[in-house]
Amino acid sequence: MGTPPGGRHPGLELPSTTAPVATAHRGLGGRFARSTVARNTAWLTLGQGGRTVLQAAYFVVIARTLGPSGLGAFAAAAALSALVAPFAGLGAGNVLIQHVARDSRAFHRYWGGSLAVTVASGAGSVGFVMLVSRAILPATIPTILVVCVAMSDLLFTTVLFLCGQAYQSVERMARTAQLPIVTSFLRLVAAGIFVALPGPHSPARWGIYYVTCTALSTIVAVALAVRELGRPVLRFTYGRRELRDGLYFASGISAQNVYNDIDKTMLSRMSTLDATGIYSAAYRIIDVAMVPLRSLAVAAYPRFFRHGSRGVQASLSVARQLLPAAVGYGCLAGALLFLLAPLLPRFLGGDYAHAVQAVRWLALLPVLKSVQASAADTLTGAGYQGTRTSLQIGIALFNVGINIPLITHFSWLGAAWASLVTDGALAALLWFVVWRFRHRAAAAT
Repeated sequence: MGTPPGGRHPGLELPSTTAPVATAHRGLGGRFARSTVARNTAWLTLGQGGRTVLQAAYFVVIARTLGPSGLGAFAAAAALSALVAPFAGLGAGNVLIQHVARDSRAFHRYWGGSLAVTVASGAGSVGFVMLVSRAILPATIPTILVVCVAMSDLLFTTVLFLCGQAYQSVERMARTAQLPIVTSFLRLVAAGIFVALPGPHSPARWGIYYVTCTALSTIVAVALAVRELGRPVLRFTYGRRELRDGLYFASGISAQNVYNDIDKTMLSRMSTLDATGIYSAAYRIIDVAMVPLRSLAVAAYPRFFRHGSRGVQASLSVARQLLPAAVGYGCLAGALLFLLAPLLPRFLGGDYAHAVQAVRWLALLPVLKSVQASAADTLTGAGYQGTRTSLQIGIALFNVGINIPLITHFSWLGAAWASLVTDGALAALLWFVVWRFRHRAAAAT
């Protein structure tokens, strides 16, 4: 994600952003099948598919070894870190993509600035989690597990993810896809060692293996990015505007993590760790099914900024080309999840029999999230990240509010119902706001 010192990277030249909106729309539609977005989506799907296979392998090993209670403890600690994770980078990677997608010459400045912001805020986020963890998580979850997960997910993973965003900003998605595979491979190796070596197979001990793997893979990612993309300008070059935009991005991602993960933390507190493990296993299966959807969104993300610099109608032209494929895949994935859910206990063990019903309830999520993604990125690309963030924060608060009675009375089933209602409401709100902004822009011309 950078340019060689003293020059511009050959892959950083951007197409003109002065073409009429209608021309950009027709060109994107006519060339999509052979476009950079399509190739990058294929790379990302292939890379995330390989990563998913590795993740599934070590997840099965760890789930069987720790059992539902141990897995629930690990999932609760991970969910707490996930709520804080967006602020660990203060949205710096998104700011990097936004500016480089529009002007490749800005790469060195934003690469260095984003790295400085990410390291500083990541370290601070680890300390924050340690302060609040005892008040939020049950006392049965070991402190060492919380420390290891926080260091892994808030410091090392955030830096590794920033390296992937640097490649994403110049649309070199092959590397963006490949970097996380290193982490998953090391975790699979660590899971094998964890099971094979004598000693207690406890969540706390797995936490040590977990953070070690992430640290090693982050070192590899940073070294590779510096060698291939050039050294970052290592000085704090962010101004007030960049920090404000980054805070918008971070707040939006944090709100998204709240309505995706707060239910797991709440389950661990308001229900049982067994219920948390069952629901977490089901949600992991849904995450696996959504790999191609995330790949498409990541591949197209810089394009939303590039076209969105001309307004919401231009940004919407990108979404219109992506939406049919995204929704079609979401429907197919949901149907397969519902039909194949009974196979889950064969892989995870009989203790996870209730996860079958959980997967079937959550099978609608790929459809809802495919509808959300295009609308959300349309707003972001057109400069309405603040509006998107406001909607996401409101939905996150709504999700917490309905989770309290639903989890209290129905345990993990209530959490599943809350997820469906939340994602459906967000999809409707996002598209309504896009329609309003488009209508306003059309009326102004």
